[in-house]
Amino acid sequence: MLTFSSTRRHAGLVAITAAALLGVCGCQAPANIEDADVPAWKEKILPAASGVVLEDSGKILNRDPLVKESPNVPGGSYTLTMACDGGGKAYFAVSSSGTKIADAAAACNGSLDVVKIKVPGTGPLSISTSSVDAPLIFAYHVVPAAA
Repeated sequence: MLTFSSTRRHAGLVAITAAALLGVCGCQAPANIEDADVPAWKEKILPAASGVVLEDSGKILNRDPLVKESPNVPGGSYTLTMACDGGGKAYFAVSSSGTKIADAAAACNGSLDVVKIKVPGTGPLSISTSSVDAPLIFAYHVVPAAA
């Protein structure tokens, strides 16, 4: 015959209760960013757009910025649509012909953030994407603003 002390019964009940509460609240560990399927995530989160002049997506696994450039973007008004996931924020530093023209950020909760940018003249447009909250995944595109 097995007998359990009240301490063991109490510990067992605490463990069962904790497991049940975690199951009820849906708490789970975040997905592993290193294994994330960025193209599939980007397709779901970032709306399709025409006239894209610059776009990028990927993983930020450390705090090193990732830079993408488009060589010949006409001056004018544009919309930068950004998203990230994994926690924290991603930062997007936009430069035109080597001069910073905008700083933007996206909350890494799977929602979209949109900012208008003004490109002063035709030339290279670059975006440096970074985060102090790595690892995370990100995606963005720049399109001409609707008139």
